[in-house]
Amino acid sequence: MALSSQAYKGTRDFYPEEMSVRRQVFEKFREIARKFGFSEYDGPLLESYDLYAAKSGEELVSQQLYSFEDRGNRKVAIRPEMTPTLARMVAAKLGELQPPLKWFSIPNLYRYERPQKGRLREHWQLNVDILGGDAELADSEILEFAAGVFDSFGCGDKIRIRVNHRAWVNYYMKDVLGLDAEKSLKLSKILDAKEKTTEEVFTSGVLEILEEGDMAKPKASLLKEYIDTPLVEMHKKYPNSPIAELSKVLETLGRPELFEYDPIIMRGLDYYTGIVFEGFDRSGSNRRAIFGGGRYDNLIALFGKQELSGIGFGMGDVVLMDFLSENQLLPKNQPKCDFFVSLPSNDFWKDASAFAKVLRDRNFSVQMSLKSGNFKQQLKAADRSGASFSLLFGEDEWKESKVILRNMKTSSQEVLSLEEISKKVF
Repeated sequence: MALSSQAYKGTRDFYPEEMSVRRQVFEKFREIARKFGFSEYDGPLLESYDLYAAKSGEELVSQQLYSFEDRGNRKVAIRPEMTPTLARMVAAKLGELQPPLKWFSIPNLYRYERPQKGRLREHWQLNVDILGGDAELADSEILEFAAGVFDSFGCGDKIRIRVNHRAWVNYYMKDVLGLDAEKSLKLSKILDAKEKTTEEVFTSGVLEILEEGDMAKPKASLLKEYIDTPLVEMHKKYPNSPIAELSKVLETLGRPELFEYDPIIMRGLDYYTGIVFEGFDRSGSNRRAIFGGGRYDNLIALFGKQELSGIGFGMGDVVLMDFLSENQLLPKNQPKCDFFVSLPSNDFWKDASAFAKVLRDRNFSVQMSLKSGNFKQQLKAADRSGASFSLLFGEDEWKESKVILRNMKTSSQEVLSLEEISKKVF
């Protein structure tokens, strides 16, 4: 029985053209990280199952995690997210590191999900985190970084970053609505899904949690206040609540056309404790978040270490690529090389190699023809190579120790010696 040539469901093959685009996007990530002074790190694809069971959301662990027992009977998981790995790595060398730490990575991650637009089982993700430092300043810095990614692609005006605060949510649930921890969690999940459900389903779910009887309607009225009241008014009414922190961060950032308060932003993972945020396509054509993140002050303490505050975000390549494509902002497939060196016959291999070495020594990328052919075949091979220039050997020209330098974009060409080529293109 022949093996299938299809990739595993929910994963992608990256042929050279797609790989060129992906590489340029990732290079843009690294360029922004360098400008903000972040250092790159990486970790293993396999982690202990317990790393995720301890603090990741229940849905992720029970439904989406790829896990198995290895030959040593250890329960292992393929990483579905990067933050727990980051926390483990920092905890392992906490005594040697000097916070604040500004780290980023671009890992590939796996989740067993139903493949659909914007969501696959394997994806790559820009992860950006700050551990330590003043919390409000770090919050501002991480949000500026997220905005900077889109500014670098020339589409900062095409997104909106919706920001909330989990401590503010918890305060309102407990101190204003009078809900216990279990009901608060259930209500936050209903709020998080508000835009994905009908008003009828949303209202029904809310009333079920807020209890039946005389207290349901007053609490529903307070919940409506929570959803509909602008940040400034909420800050005035609850000045000593965690909403004051959120107000200060948004005021520091400025750019109200980009950053906005949104009380229904919750984030799905259970370890967020402070600022939470998600970025969306402003046009509304794609309702899925392009990126998201938040503050996770207690994560390092899971490893028995001292607490170290942290904030970060993840930006998956699947939704981002869709967004850039829809806005015609994807990088173009770059030429495969600078020069293509042709081969009219195998007798020219030594001389062709000498030309290629000179060019490579000068830091040009050079593709050698690995199949000889006549002049017409050489031109076709040069065209297929995607090179910017080609060196074509003609018998008459070579008798004078010269070759044809052809511009593959304009089709213009000149007969030059190697020394003349050096002066022309170096």
